[in-house]
Amino acid sequence: MAAVDLIADASPSAKPSLAQALRVWLRIGLLSFGGPAAQIALMHREIVEARRWLSEKQYLNALSFCMLLPGPEAMQLATYAGWRLHGTLGGLVAGLLFVLPGAVVILVLASVYAVYGQVPLAAALFVGVKAAVVIIVVEALLRVARRALRSAAHWATAALAFVGIFFLALPFPLIIAAAAAFGFVHARADADETPAEAVVIAPVRTLATALLWLAVWAAPLLLLLAFAPDSLLLEIGIFFSKLAVVTFGGAYAVLAYLGQAAVEHYGWLAPGEMMDGLGLAETTPGPLILVNEFVGFLAAYRDGGIGFGVLGAVITLWTTFTPCFLWIFVGAPYIEWIGAQYRLRGALGAITAAVVGVILNLSLWFALHVFFADVSRVEAGPLVLWVPDPATLDWRVVVLSLACAWLLLRRHWDIFRVLAVSALAGLGLGFV
Repeated sequence: MAAVDLIADASPSAKPSLAQALRVWLRIGLLSFGGPAAQIALMHREIVEARRWLSEKQYLNALSFCMLLPGPEAMQLATYAGWRLHGTLGGLVAGLLFVLPGAVVILVLASVYAVYGQVPLAAALFVGVKAAVVIIVVEALLRVARRALRSAAHWATAALAFVGIFFLALPFPLIIAAAAAFGFVHARADADETPAEAVVIAPVRTLATALLWLAVWAAPLLLLLAFAPDSLLLEIGIFFSKLAVVTFGGAYAVLAYLGQAAVEHYGWLAPGEMMDGLGLAETTPGPLILVNEFVGFLAAYRDGGIGFGVLGAVITLWTTFTPCFLWIFVGAPYIEWIGAQYRLRGALGAITAAVVGVILNLSLWFALHVFFADVSRVEAGPLVLWVPDPATLDWRVVVLSLACAWLLLRRHWDIFRVLAVSALAGLGLGFV
C-alpha cells in the first residue's frame, strides 16, 4: 500500500474547534470551482488528506450515500462532514459556507447580466477560468478513481456506467440502481470483519428531525400561499421545490428538464440565456445547481425589477438547498451503520465505482463545450454522440488548458493560484 493510502486510511485526528472548522469550510466554499468532481476532490484534500478530520472509509461511505440523494452531492457531503464534527450546527455552517460565496457571486453577476447584458471583460476572464476548470475536473477524476477503483469489478462497473450514460443516455438513477444491485449481490464478507454496531437513534427522533426540516422547507411557501397566492414567487418556489426532489445525478442530470420548463413552459428565459446562466454557474464557486438561482432571479427581475429579482433568487436558493439539510440530518446517523453491513457496503462500493464513470461523462461533456463553441447531439439508433464542429475550436482555451495541466498536474500548484493565473491570461487573450 502506498504511503498516501496509509495516511488516508489512518484514524481521524482530534476534532477541531468550530472556529477552526469554520475557516476551512469558508476556504472550501471560496475555492469550490469546477463542479462536483473538483469539489469532492477539494474536500477530500482538505478534510481527509491534510487534516484527517474524517477517515477515508468515512468519507467514501458518506460520498456513496450522498450520490443516492437528490440535489448537489458535494454540498451534502460538506454538510455531513460538518455534522459529524459538530452536530447540526456544524452541518449548517459547512453546508451554508459551501453555497453562500457562490450564491453571492451569482446574484451580482445575474444583476449585471440583467441590466447590461453580456460584459466583454467578464467574458474574457471566463475564457481563462473555463480552461482551468477543465483541468481541475480531470485532476478530480484521477483522484476519485484512485480511491474508488480497487478491483476489476469496480473498473468494469465504472466503464459500463460511462458507456451507459455517455453513449446510451441511460437515466442516472437506473445506472446507480444497477450498480447497487450488482454490488449487493456479489458482496463478500471479510474474514476478519468487525460486526456492525447497532444504531441507537430512536425512530421518534428521526421522525422529529424530518418533520422539523419539512416545516422549514415549506414555511416561506405557506407564507406566500397565505399572503400572495398569485405571486410569481410562489410559482418559482413550488417549481424549484419539485425540482429538488428529482435532481438525482446533480445539475447536469436535470438541465434538460430545467431548460425546457424555464424556457418553453414558463417563458422565464430565452434558450441562449439559459446557456449563459450555466456558464456563470460553471465558472463561479459553489454547486453547479446555482444555475437555479440565475433562473429564479431573471424570472422575478422581469416581473418586478431588481428588488423582486433578489427575492426570486432567495426563494430559489431556499427551496433548492433546504431539502439537502433534510436528507442529511435525517440520514447521517445511519451512514456508518450502512457502511458496516457487508452487502450494503458492497452496494455502496459499486455505486462509488459507477460514479467514476459518471464523472468521466461530465468531464468529457464539459470539455467539449468549453473547447468548441458548437457541439451537436447526434442520435444513431440507441447511441447518442456529441459531435463538435472543428471550425469552432477555441485555440485560446486549448493553450490555457495545456498550461493549467502543467501547473496543476506537474507542478502541483494550488487550485486558487492556477485559477488566478489562468483568468489573468484569459483576460489577455480574451480580446484576440
